[in-house]
Amino acid sequence: MPHSIDYGKLMHRAMRGLIQEVLCSVRDNGLPGAHHFFITFETTHPDAELADWLRERYPSEMTVVMQHWFDDLDVTDEGFTVTLNFGDSPETLYIPYDAIQTFVDPSVEFGLRFESQDDDEEDEDNDDSAGEPEEADSVEVDEDDVAKPRDAEVVSLDSFRK
Repeated sequence: MPHSIDYGKLMHRAMRGLIQEVLCSVRDNGLPGAHHFFITFETTHPDAELADWLRERYPSEMTVVMQHWFDDLDVTDEGFTVTLNFGDSPETLYIPYDAIQTFVDPSVEFGLRFESQDDDEEDEDNDDSAGEPEEADSVEVDEDDVAKPRDAEVVSLDSFRK
């Protein structure tokens, strides 16, 4: 029997489950309204699958955008497969949930950020908080620019805490 409840691990699992549930809804119903996702993941994760030329171009991490065109979205308990267009070259990717570093939907100022596996290992050496997710981030969006294409800006909530 464990000495204590590992709330960090439980939150980590819950946030990955949220991503899975959102992707299942998109698979079944499409992206509603202005929703779109910026997903950053570790290309070095042993279960991540991507074309060799993409892995060479993005040797450690990659951010993909699911917005106007994506195809063959398949969501499983461990990750998801999606075909995205890279300069008129469709490529199929498999992204395990454990490889995801950030998941952002700037249309509703929502974002999640996860510690990397390296950070987890360092934390494991230092204390019992290994696998604990970082605080969820918010995204600053100017309402006048909602319909215009723009870069997402991830902002830490720490600056708003007292």
